[in-house]
Amino acid sequence: MSHDRYMREAVELARGNVNAGGLPFGAVLVRDGKIVARAVNEVHTTSDPTAHAEMQGIRQASHALATPDLRGVVMYASGHPCPMCFAAMHRCGIRAAYFAYSNEDGEPFGMSTAALYAEMRRAPEGGELQLHSSKPTGEQGLYEAWQARQS
Repeated sequence: MSHDRYMREAVELARGNVNAGGLPFGAVLVRDGKIVARAVNEVHTTSDPTAHAEMQGIRQASHALATPDLRGVVMYASGHPCPMCFAAMHRCGIRAAYFAYSNEDGEPFGMSTAALYAEMRRAPEGGELQLHSSKPTGEQGLYEAWQARQS
């Protein structure tokens, strides 16, 4: 597998996105030596804060392969994936990812996600985003209902 070839394509996608007014992020997803998705960060065109290149690539690959299971897919990203993208890769089964530009490379440009990774290491009760349990009175059985439908 030619990592350099796919990484160059991810970086070129990112450069094209910069030229189109977007952020410098591109992604290429590969399975068995075949590209299954190419994507760029689309936050600027969609106003969707989750439209990162990696997320868009995962969406495209899942659609193209008709499965949410992306085991065996390799992610090539122009920049170090943020915690959201990392979690999505983990969740869908991607177990290998390569990036061209590190958080350290991005830091002077405001492109580092190191602070988000640090926040994610904190206990939910002690973080900036506060999570609160609030199950409605009398609510029960949601997960059991789902499990029963799976049988």
